[in-house]
Amino acid sequence: MNRHITNHPILQAPQKEKISFVFNGSALSAFKNEMLSAALFANGIQTFGHHHADNSPQGIFCANGQCSQCTVVADNIPVKACMTPVTEGIKVFSYEKLPDLPDVSASPLPAGKTKTIETDVLIIGAGPAGLSAAIELGRENISVLIVDDKSEPGGKLVLQTHAFFGSIEHCHAGTRGIDIAKKLSSELEKHPSIKIMLETTAVGVFLDGKTGIVNDNKFTLVNPKKILIACGAREKALAFPGWDLPGVYGAGAFQTLLNRDMVKPSEKLFIIGGGNVGLIAGYHALQAGITVVGIAEALSSVGGYKVHADKIKRLGVPIYTSHTVIAVEGKNSVESITIAEIDKEFAPKPGTYKSFSIDTVLVAIGLNPVNELLTQARSIGLDVFCAGDAAEIAEASAAMFSGKIEGSKIIRALKKSVSIPEEWMSNLSILKSKPGKTKELELPEKYTGFFPIIRCVQEIPCNPCVAVCPNKSITIPGNVITGCPVFSGRCDGCTKCAAICPGLAITLVKNPEKQDEPAKVIVPFEILDGSIAPGNEADCTDMDGIFICKGKIEKVISRKNLNRRLLIQMSVPRDKAMQVAGIRVQPLELTAPYLKEESSGITDETIICRCERVSAGKIRRQIQDGLRDMNQLKAFMRCGMGACGGKTCQQLIYKLFREEGVDLKYAADFTNRPLVSEVPLSAFLTTDLAD
Repeated sequence: MNRHITNHPILQAPQKEKISFVFNGSALSAFKNEMLSAALFANGIQTFGHHHADNSPQGIFCANGQCSQCTVVADNIPVKACMTPVTEGIKVFSYEKLPDLPDVSASPLPAGKTKTIETDVLIIGAGPAGLSAAIELGRENISVLIVDDKSEPGGKLVLQTHAFFGSIEHCHAGTRGIDIAKKLSSELEKHPSIKIMLETTAVGVFLDGKTGIVNDNKFTLVNPKKILIACGAREKALAFPGWDLPGVYGAGAFQTLLNRDMVKPSEKLFIIGGGNVGLIAGYHALQAGITVVGIAEALSSVGGYKVHADKIKRLGVPIYTSHTVIAVEGKNSVESITIAEIDKEFAPKPGTYKSFSIDTVLVAIGLNPVNELLTQARSIGLDVFCAGDAAEIAEASAAMFSGKIEGSKIIRALKKSVSIPEEWMSNLSILKSKPGKTKELELPEKYTGFFPIIRCVQEIPCNPCVAVCPNKSITIPGNVITGCPVFSGRCDGCTKCAAICPGLAITLVKNPEKQDEPAKVIVPFEILDGSIAPGNEADCTDMDGIFICKGKIEKVISRKNLNRRLLIQMSVPRDKAMQVAGIRVQPLELTAPYLKEESSGITDETIICRCERVSAGKIRRQIQDGLRDMNQLKAFMRCGMGACGGKTCQQLIYKLFREEGVDLKYAADFTNRPLVSEVPLSAFLTTDLAD
């Protein structure tokens, strides 16, 4: 089995050297330097081992080095599969028990003094915030060291195949995230004062102001004058029966496998959470030919942009608002999910349970800042700065502005005069804003020639359609970027607005001169589907995904300036033309539920601490007995003792405290100390002797 993606509407399959490795005694193939987790998934393996405590199957969860669910034994050393590249002939085994340790007594590692790197500024994180800050500092010739634990810069940008919102001038609106990452990385190369260390993990900030980093299994100290924390965010966890099965993981993990590693990890998936992360993950799945059976959102409306929700509804994905997950079932991996409608108190309504046959569940209920190093630095009184999601969860466009601003603040703190434009602060505030009001779609009563139908009816920060219209016929009332664009004036049918709209929310219509002739509609399209070809018929839907009519495809327009987007020209009945918003690619039968016996939610058997396999019932009993200190819970039950360091279970334990009526102000947090990530002891024995 080979699940590597070779055909994608946006991404190019990389040409990489093929190598072989061994997993549990079987020879498998992989691409050189791809992560072990991706190589195993590409070979159809998603159960990496079994937990020693209860023999439960283990797989990936975060694919970002934040948890320990993907642990395997590689050449006799326990490693995280998502952070360990494949090398020729590497022998990998399931982590079923402690490995046999090699005898190193005959060749002990020589000990030397730890090397120290001096720099003006240390930036931890090479995502949109960290890179943007570094560029500002580089322009002032300030020495900067960027460290990031991934193999390429860009952070989550390298996972984003969709076009970004905002403005063209300020944050590359209309450009795909993968391309923005390349732009920012190229900009770094213009500034010789900037150095970047990839595959490097910052593991602690110490009392003397130095930061410990690990690269190539060597521990090094960095002594900066200023520190910028731009570590991004990790996904929130959600506990429910079956959430610890292989096949349940975060949307970011899914995007990593799909868009970075180009591995198809699923055939049929369900998404929990209707924010932008979940909606975008659903769209990315459809681009890779994966069936998205549905999305469940606990609130009465999706939390993400309406245009994100609309474009996947048009493709045939049902969104169940006011619904929650009840349970996931499967023997060794996910086989089905059950959801139910909930009332105002978030309690499941009897008679509303729905089940679906699937193989994957994506948990996309929000993000938490990765801020352990920020907390450490502040606790010892360091002058530390913070940008991007580590400071406040927002869109990547906001993270770029946040980085620019914090970079300029650091320049000032280093006693250099620099001005911070007032519009930067204003732009940052706008880009961080939540979606605003939604208005009714207004359709023109009469128009000749081509004219656009703009279905961007929600207040969000975005205006590239205004910038590209050659006739200046698309405007935003009041010239406020969060307003809804309107069309008034002349349209030449150039299609630029439809080509650049990040939400694929603009179609072009041309009414015929004769009433009995069909109209022409041009819709943007980014999905691989062999049936979308001239002469074929397509199922046309409105902006809410409701079938409108059949359309006959006349042209499939593909041009270089469309940036890998297609424009599909169809002929449709004249009276339906202005309603047509997209083309359905998923047949309704693929998303149909079946009825199942109703069950309860989080049971006492539901696992809360995945690392140490501690159940909700055991934790509840400790809380009921009066325990209020997370550190005592760690000592008694081993919650937070695992390799993730409590990063996954802490918020779930807080939820149990609240359910038991405990005010969180009376619950003491885990005490976090360096090191914030695992470091092999060999890293502290280095042959890089200090000068």
